[in-house]
Amino acid sequence: MEKERSVSNPPLSIERAILSVSDKRGIVELAGGLRELGCDLVSTGGTGRTLQNAGISYTNLSKVTRFPEIMDGRVKSLHPMVHGGILSRRSLDADVVAKHGIGEIDLVIANLYPFEEMTVQPDCTLEQAIETIDIGGPAMIRAAAKNNEHVLAVVDPDDYMDVLARLKSNSVDREYRRAMAAKAFRHTAAYDAAIAQYLSDQIDFPEALNLAFRQRELLRYGENPHQRAALYTRYPATVGTIAAARQLQGKHLSYNNIVDSDAANACVQSFEMPACVIVKHGIPCGVAIGSDPAEAYRRAFATDRSSAYGGIIAFNVKLDRETLVEVIETQFAEVVLTPVVAPEAVEVAKRRKNLRLLETGFSHDRSDEMQIKQIDGGLLVQDADSIQMKSISTKCVSERQPSDQEKADLEFAWQVSKFVKSNAIVLARDYRTVGIGAGQTSRVVSVRIASMKAQDEKLDTNECALASDAYFPFRDGLDVAAQHGVTAVIQPGGSIRDEEVIQAANEHGMAMLFTGVRHFRH
Repeated sequence: MEKERSVSNPPLSIERAILSVSDKRGIVELAGGLRELGCDLVSTGGTGRTLQNAGISYTNLSKVTRFPEIMDGRVKSLHPMVHGGILSRRSLDADVVAKHGIGEIDLVIANLYPFEEMTVQPDCTLEQAIETIDIGGPAMIRAAAKNNEHVLAVVDPDDYMDVLARLKSNSVDREYRRAMAAKAFRHTAAYDAAIAQYLSDQIDFPEALNLAFRQRELLRYGENPHQRAALYTRYPATVGTIAAARQLQGKHLSYNNIVDSDAANACVQSFEMPACVIVKHGIPCGVAIGSDPAEAYRRAFATDRSSAYGGIIAFNVKLDRETLVEVIETQFAEVVLTPVVAPEAVEVAKRRKNLRLLETGFSHDRSDEMQIKQIDGGLLVQDADSIQMKSISTKCVSERQPSDQEKADLEFAWQVSKFVKSNAIVLARDYRTVGIGAGQTSRVVSVRIASMKAQDEKLDTNECALASDAYFPFRDGLDVAAQHGVTAVIQPGGSIRDEEVIQAANEHGMAMLFTGVRHFRH
């Protein structure tokens, strides 16, 4: 049986390899190992110089093609002597190979110009981006992957040592070549997708959506233990995001940790003053602004102490030692994340070895990015909900105008409501939440829950502001809010019963602003 398997699945004999890499990691070690195995090497200019400096003999590609590199290197490997050698079906094409003096190539080691790294640079021009689009590299990789029956395609430096080990043990069999071919096609597909995304930047919704993400890590499990999961990120990952965050200590992040951390980071980064956001199950349970991170944390935590247990704590300013001491002495947290962590704070975190401490870097404006949500059989794509209060015109529809303090509280509550699951109600006063109602199918129930949360924490709701992510369909929501001392309301308006709702506000002496902007978050 073993003999039959070896006959039907013969290992590949590597006699000639072509090396053309932009990422030079490990290429000298790989080339040296190939030479020790008696493999002839062919290389392009830049890779060849790396080999030459390491004292490794090779044949310049121009000698194989008998044609020089031209057009500043734009054309060098696009030649029948190269692609004929890669695509040759050995015995089937033997006559053609012999007739034209083509040397067959058994191994292609190639990776591509750093297009993504170039285009994320803030000063990258269109001309620079265009010149970083690789043509010859993808062609060689695709040719080798297509002809995996006779050729091994290698695109990842992390695979080099495995390739050498397999060559030494004569175990580069058909299954391995096909697996590497699939990886090669994923490599070129992601590369093409990145280029398509960049060149389609001015097109809001192109006719085809090409997404390029790379696996960052396999997760222990998904949303539940019976589900498998992995984290994929853009390449390079965007600074200021959870995808690009650096974990300084703690257990591996779980699927739910990542989802909740992303929600906390998005909310806290929307504030300019020092802020703290505590998230549980994807919903803020406390948000506050303070003179420093410690004060912001204390005020956020006071909103809902019980829900904060096991939550995600996010800051938008540097995390200092004193603040982290207060956090770990006050509550159990799964994750603490912040743009920058003071070295002294890292030492404090070691007191809780399982606490996950993340450093995200400072965020930049991502308001032009698309949001993607998967549904069965497709994707929904939309603009990010990045609208700010300063860019809209609010209208006071009540008899009473809001005071300056009420306006500030309304704006704060409105900002938080964008990050609360619908139906969302946020009660706030003095730049902090005092009660949050989220995820209900009835808006009046959300008002009741927000008020109940405040009562549970013995927080005073008198003269507080209320933000609603969507309009009130009935006056009952305002009636309940008034019972708990709410004096100012901000909502989009637009209900067929707006007049009834306005009348309720006037009866209760409330000030009410209409924004015309809804913040549903499903």
